[in-house]
Amino acid sequence: MSVGADTVTDMAARKSSAKDRPTYRCTECGWQTAKWLGRCPECQSWGTVEEAGGVPAVRTTAPGRVSAPALPIGQVDGRQATARSTGVPELDRVLGGGLVPGAVVLLAGEPGVGKSTLLLDVAAKAASDDHRTLYVTGEESAGQVRLRADRIGAINDHLYLAAETDLSAVLGHLDEVKPSLLVLDSVQTVASPEIDGAPGGVAQVREVAGALIRASKERGMSTLLVGHVTKDGTIAGPRLLEHLVDVVLHFEGDRHARLRLVRGVKNRYGATDEVGCFELHDEGITGLADPSGLFLTRRDEPVPGTCLTVTLEGRRPLVAEVQALTVDSQIPSPRRTTSGLENSRVSMMLAVLEQRGRINALGKRDIYSATVGGVRLSEPAADLAVALALASAAGDTPLPKNLVAIGEVGLAGEVRRVTGVQRRLSEAARLGFTHALVPGDPGRVPAGMRVLEVADIGEALRVLPPRPARTS
Repeated sequence: MSVGADTVTDMAARKSSAKDRPTYRCTECGWQTAKWLGRCPECQSWGTVEEAGGVPAVRTTAPGRVSAPALPIGQVDGRQATARSTGVPELDRVLGGGLVPGAVVLLAGEPGVGKSTLLLDVAAKAASDDHRTLYVTGEESAGQVRLRADRIGAINDHLYLAAETDLSAVLGHLDEVKPSLLVLDSVQTVASPEIDGAPGGVAQVREVAGALIRASKERGMSTLLVGHVTKDGTIAGPRLLEHLVDVVLHFEGDRHARLRLVRGVKNRYGATDEVGCFELHDEGITGLADPSGLFLTRRDEPVPGTCLTVTLEGRRPLVAEVQALTVDSQIPSPRRTTSGLENSRVSMMLAVLEQRGRINALGKRDIYSATVGGVRLSEPAADLAVALALASAAGDTPLPKNLVAIGEVGLAGEVRRVTGVQRRLSEAARLGFTHALVPGDPGRVPAGMRVLEVADIGEALRVLPPRPARTS
């Protein structure tokens, strides 16, 4: 059977049109498709699928010359990856001991949280150890950074400062200064003249980060990059940026509070469950080796509506105070206001107290709950403290003095066990607390502490003294 000339021509035309048909690529994760989509099915990002041209030709790469012969892993020199302290112990805790030569660290946080102040302090401490440090600012002038350095005492002859927004100029400074530490504030403000697009765009951020990562690996230079965040708290720019760098840190904190937390999200050289605590003040930023005192209100006598708990931030136990207040509502729908607590968890505790604890005075009252010192309690281990604070406020009866409550409360009213009970109890005992409510067997109890095991919310509510009778 023969094929006609017209048929051959049609097949060739269809084949040619298939080659010329454009493809689409997600700028966040690199996923490709033959048609445009509003949302990438791979990374679930909206508006990131863009046209990438025609169908790419299949190419093969021939074997080339290797840069260094492969060695048995036991013969590889591990001393090149030894971490060097930053001079800031709280930051070293999160990094896993310090900065590794050639490592690239991305520090992201909201505007005004203190990122630039922290990294300028780190740069000055590195320069004080006779390590050349280059601080490149793309958001401020050199004079503005100098004023901040004067305020926090970050003046050193080995600390070099440059204000640049051009990638080629930044690379030129690296050739001239030859630093062992580079701080770039921020990666979204630097652009390459070889790449189309405005600074902070997907292509520009990818090119700038890639060039600085290559320079860091080739020179054995540690690099600290400042990153912006979006409205929902995620790092701005392509998701590829988080995959390229070695360490990703989030700088958190309420601008109305002094406490700042540096939380590890990704770390190729250490654990990701560590948290560094800092205090921001007029003279700069300082690490807090013992931050528990910021989350407590010291009183001579207990007050109704307050309960203490011990939360774990990473591996670090912190004693925190939960406060609650209930008042008669003046509107048909009572208010439910929270600060530092998850609204859903507080609502669950209210339902459990009403149904399992037989406290019926909560449904028609305005309820306010908060934490002290700006700390956020999101782990379920704080449920028991929230429930006891609400019950104490509803009955206007204070809890016993020097008491901490630890445990997760279920919808059936049971109090569930949580992780790290011994560490939590040890921290509470260190700060002088003598009584604790815990679920199940806590194991070894610190000396001088009395532990009461509770199985459900009913047993826990028995620690509340009876409500005093009202006198007319």
